This record gives sequence, C-alpha cells and structure tokens, in this order.
Amino acid sequence: MKAMTENMHLDLFIGGKSVPAVSGKIFEVEDPATGKRIATVAEGDAADIEKAVEAAEAAFPSWGGMEAEARARILNRAAEILTRRLPDFIDVEVSQTGRPVREMKAQLQRLPEWYSYFAAVARTHEGSVHPFGRNHLNYTVRKPLGVVGLVTPWNHPLLILTKKVAPALAAGNTLVVKPSELAPLTPIMLAEVLEEAGLPAGVYNVVPGFGATAGAALTSHPRIAKIDLTGGTETGRVVAAAAGKNLIPFAAELGGKASVVIFEDMADQAVPAALFASFIAAGQTCVQGARLLVERSIYDDVLKALVERANAIKIGTPSDPKTQMGPMISAKQRDLVEKYVEIGKAEGATLAAGGRRPEGEEYAGGYFYTPTIFCDVKDDMRVAQEEIFGPVVCVLPFETETEAITLANSTQFGLAASVWTRNGARGHRVAGKIEAGIVWINDHHRVDPASPWGGFKDSGLGKENGIVCYESYTKVQSVVANLSEDSFDWFDDDGREKRYS
Repeated sequence: MKAMTENMHLDLFIGGKSVPAVSGKIFEVEDPATGKRIATVAEGDAADIEKAVEAAEAAFPSWGGMEAEARARILNRAAEILTRRLPDFIDVEVSQTGRPVREMKAQLQRLPEWYSYFAAVARTHEGSVHPFGRNHLNYTVRKPLGVVGLVTPWNHPLLILTKKVAPALAAGNTLVVKPSELAPLTPIMLAEVLEEAGLPAGVYNVVPGFGATAGAALTSHPRIAKIDLTGGTETGRVVAAAAGKNLIPFAAELGGKASVVIFEDMADQAVPAALFASFIAAGQTCVQGARLLVERSIYDDVLKALVERANAIKIGTPSDPKTQMGPMISAKQRDLVEKYVEIGKAEGATLAAGGRRPEGEEYAGGYFYTPTIFCDVKDDMRVAQEEIFGPVVCVLPFETETEAITLANSTQFGLAASVWTRNGARGHRVAGKIEAGIVWINDHHRVDPASPWGGFKDSGLGKENGIVCYESYTKVQSVVANLSEDSFDWFDDDGREKRYS
C-alpha cells in the first residue's frame, strides 16, 4: 500500500469488490497527531448494510459447507500474507489512531497468530458422543451460525477485529463488519489479505459508517445470526436489546476500570507496572489500569516515583520510534478527559501530575494530553468509578489484603485487574477473589489467541479467544440414532409397555 496521503480514498468492500456507498457519501479520516485529513472513506448506511448481508448470505452455503481443513488452509495463508504485509498495516494504524509506532509494531506482529491458532482449532475440534441409554447413539456436531455482524472500535482497530474475524471464519460463518468511523482503514485493507489468501467473495464484507446509521442497521438486522460488539457499556445495552428482540446470540466487550493491586513485596516493580498498565495507548484501552491500589507502607514512595516517571514520558510524533505516548484519538475524546480532570479536582482529589495539554509547536494541531495522576482520591469519586478512557490514573492506598480486594471489586466494571506480589499463594488467593474476567498476576495487558478474554458485570458478555470463543460462533446439533432392529408402533395395542422418552 502506498504511503498515507490526504488524497487516499477507500470504498466499502462488499461481495469481493470495492464499491461506493449507495448514497454516494464519504467522510474524512484524520491523523490525531496533526488534525489533518489522511483519507476519505465511503459512508455506508442501511442500504449498504442490506447489500452486505445479501452478499454474505449468498456466500454462506459454500463457505459454511466447506470442509474445516480447507477453511484452515485459507486462514493459514492469511497469516502468512499478513506477516508479509505488516509494515503497511503498522504505518496505517499509527496514522489513523495516533498510537506510537513502538506500540503498534509490537501489537500487530502478534496478529498472524490468531489466524494460525483458529485454523488449528477448526482442523482439530471434535464433536461429542453422549450417553443416551440402550440401543441409541447420540452425537453432537457444531455448525456455523450464518451471517455474523461485527462492530469494532477505534482504539485497537485491527487487533480487536482479528479477535472476532479469525474464530468466526474458522467456524464457517460469513461476516459483515462495521468498523469505527475514526479508524476504518485497516479493516478495509484486511479484505485484500483475505482475498489473496483465497477467501471466497462475499465471506468478508466491510461497511464503514456511523453508529446511528450503519451500526444501527447491522445490529438490528433481522437476518443476522449473531452480533459481536466491542464498545461502551451503554451502547452494549442498546445492541443487546436489539439482539434479544431478534433472538440471536450477543457477545460484547464493554467498558472497564481495571485495578492494579500492588503489595509491598513488589515495591521495586510498582512504578514500571503502573506506567505500563495506565499509559499504554494513552490510556485508551478497556483494560487500562485506571485504579492503582498500593499497600500503605509503600504508598508515598510509589506515588513520588510514579509522578517523576510519568512526567518524563516522551510525548510526541507517533511515527518516531522514540515516542512513548501519542495523542488522544480525537478532539472529542480529549475534551472528555479534560472534563474528568476538572471533575476530579472539584471532588477534592489532588492533581499530582499532568492534567494539561503539552506545550510546543509539535503538539499544536493534535489531540495530545499529558499523563495524569490523581492522589487523595476517595473510592466513591467519579474519577475513581467512571471510565475515562484516557491517560488518567487514580492512586489509592490500602492497609490489608481484604481491603485491597474490596477496593478492586468496588466498581460496576469487571473486565480486568492485575495483582503484583512475590507471594505466590497470595497472588492466586487475591486473583481468585477479584470479580473480573481477566486477572493477571505480576503482569498486565497480556493476551494470547488461546486465552479466553471477556468481562464480568457491566464489562460485557461472552469471550473472545480460545476454544470457548470458537464454539460461540457455532450452534450445536444433536443427532439421535436408534440402533435397534425391533419394530416400534406406539398405536399398536399389543399389550407391551412402550417407551418414547
């Protein structure tokens, strides 16, 4: 792919072809580091969603009926092609998200693993034989659902999409993707990779557009077999209601407010742990360590060192390998962060670091914001409870293990948390009592295609990754075979006791 320019244009991808939107509308994609346009994209709406669903329906019988081994070969080829083309994808991801190249390179290099892993799952997944009683054989097989709708966000455009696409394709489904209007470029580019790998036309369709139009049309479409969404909790409630109306499965990774619990025996790792958990992606991730819970005995030292290190984070041009933190995704998102910083100060929290836009000409056009730390925070403050989705972390002390667990569980969210301790028993004990779908011990942000990923409470439903995810893109058919050669006539009054259940 050519270098990003403001003259770049991408259309919808439907039925194996790039096509303009029915309405002829387009929208602009900008570089959040400069505020300048980097591309225009066709703006899909309900009419385009309908065309995409029709294309996916037409492709489903052949793709869903294909041998799993054949689908696996295509996914393995996709992994190879994506590996070869990673530099193009990295450049575009950096440009459309503002994420530093050091982050995007590390993240995208992992993506081929998802296609390889789910190719292996498709190839090796086995059905089951169930006890059923005398003279009968009962086995179950898994079949693809049909046309699946995927709604993906802007913060990890290709990673989160891949976590849905790989298992859904492996299971034999056809797809209609509605990417975020803020970062739609790489989801459209992925179509080229899948096409080169041999994916039949109509299996993968992309309709970029806005949530109120394209998104609403997809998530409420009566012929969609499943909706898989990554987004905000309130959006998740609306989409879940639409899925419920249509009686289809719904999976969602929603909001988060992850706690990072640091015990005193991990004092030497506390600051690197907190920096990694809190400020990767400029805090724009659902598993951001937004609540730093530090044992009282090391609280003052950790806070002081954390402030020093946060103030030293290099904010700058995302394409510079030395840049450690890039901009927010948009002016709207930065405004939201600034609003919460003012709320925190009004609530009585102390601003220990950041809380401002960086000064300098290189930051003038973009949506940059400094790493921000609040101390003297009470657990019921809004900044401690509500998802901000930016580089803002609240530091709270705890006295005992029990208090740490209580604090970690005191929010409405339950996507992720991390526990930092050298006491192995304590690490597993605390992890087991934290109400979150993902708990790391002495780590944060780590992910693997084989490791189930999803939240509790208001953080969502269902799982990405792993065999459990593959199975969620299938429906189970139970086959019961009568092996007896005895005749059976329920209505023949021959005096024998008959059994039908």
